[in-house]
Amino acid sequence: MQRRFPMLRKLILLVGDIGLLLLATYFAVIIVFNDRMSQPSFSIYYNMAPIMVVTAGILFNINGLFSLVRKRYSELLLSLAVALFNLFIIMMAASFFLREFSYPRSVLILTMVLQFMMLAAWKYIFWQTEQTLLSPKNALLIGSQIDCFRVIARLQAQPQLYYNVRYVCTDCENESWKKVNEDIDLMIVCADLSLKDKEEIVHFCNINGKQVFLIPAVYEIFCSGVELDKIDDIPVLRPSYLKPALEQRSLKRTLDILVSGTTLLLFWPIFIFVALAVKLDSPGPIFYSQVRVGRDEREFKIYKFRSMLLDAEKATGPVLAGENDPRITKVGKFLRATRLDELPQLFNVILGDMSIVGPRPERPYFVKQFKEKIPEYVYRHNVKPGITGMAQVYGKYNTTPYNKLIYDLLYIQKCNVITDLVIMLQTTRVLVTKSSTEGVIVNSQNFDLSKFEIDRVG
Repeated sequence: MQRRFPMLRKLILLVGDIGLLLLATYFAVIIVFNDRMSQPSFSIYYNMAPIMVVTAGILFNINGLFSLVRKRYSELLLSLAVALFNLFIIMMAASFFLREFSYPRSVLILTMVLQFMMLAAWKYIFWQTEQTLLSPKNALLIGSQIDCFRVIARLQAQPQLYYNVRYVCTDCENESWKKVNEDIDLMIVCADLSLKDKEEIVHFCNINGKQVFLIPAVYEIFCSGVELDKIDDIPVLRPSYLKPALEQRSLKRTLDILVSGTTLLLFWPIFIFVALAVKLDSPGPIFYSQVRVGRDEREFKIYKFRSMLLDAEKATGPVLAGENDPRITKVGKFLRATRLDELPQLFNVILGDMSIVGPRPERPYFVKQFKEKIPEYVYRHNVKPGITGMAQVYGKYNTTPYNKLIYDLLYIQKCNVITDLVIMLQTTRVLVTKSSTEGVIVNSQNFDLSKFEIDRVG
């Protein structure tokens, strides 16, 4: 069933957001100046209001707060808190640079609190309305058994999506998937299908008015950035190189130096606090260095706060961190959950080995393994590795290497300063999301696909 009037509902949501943002500011000014002899000059708040509204609109869009459907309310609350905190920082910086010193910090803090309370209630009402109007979508999943297992596992972990896998097809040859056309609303196509099968499925969905989700392979990433050319009258598509241009790298390097330098100046007290906590928690050095692979597969030493016991891999050799890993110290668990163990990598950024945003650097041992299994893995070394990246924002620690590679290649294709700024803002939300730091699960759960078999349809 198609959702009715989605644009009208988004417009109502936007107008309500703007109104409550301004109303919260007005209430904050009245409350702060209530017991003071001098009355506030509202002209300053009128002047700053457009900056607040435009900035809030950008931050709300980045954090997905204009689309409430198929999300948990707790997820929306978290996104709202992150967006308003970023708005608070930006407004404080704007009042400083615009020399609006008469804009009290107490008003900014109270405004943020009131905005969160009012917008949380407003979005809950709207979210409940969306949930009432939302109808579940019956899905047909097409792909190999292994890929189908993974997709079903993820869908079962996200019930708020309302995607109900009703059928699974692991063999496209006999075209049995066409028999369930009347029973489904959505087809989810896994990456391992042939281009011929994908083309036929997409055409079938378009003709029959069915929604289709394509889980991308590396080939689709190359094709998503094609440019049109021709040989005489024959149309030719030129895939773009997965490598940023010199001017993009120069702007990116400038941003890296500004962000890393400013962060080091502002957060040096946190460095001291974390260093003391690591030293007192377990014997061993405060910092931990390790060889990683950077741009053009050049090796460099990465620096982190130590989060594991001393000589953690002496007996096992290189092993990825798992769920409830006994090698991780008590302080280390907190550092990993908050990503504070990554802070020393700002020095790697200053030195030019890393960027703020980019694919996460891997160890040579694992790079060699990934390249043997996934030949396209070499492309992620076309840019400097990063402290954060698209794979960290949209994926999890236990996301499969192939899916992480897809995110990394998508980032390399879109690599620019604007993309980096958006990912930096989105990283704030990741820092407080527990699922993003889940360790690698060694034994993945299997599902009985027999109850989804499409062949049982007559």
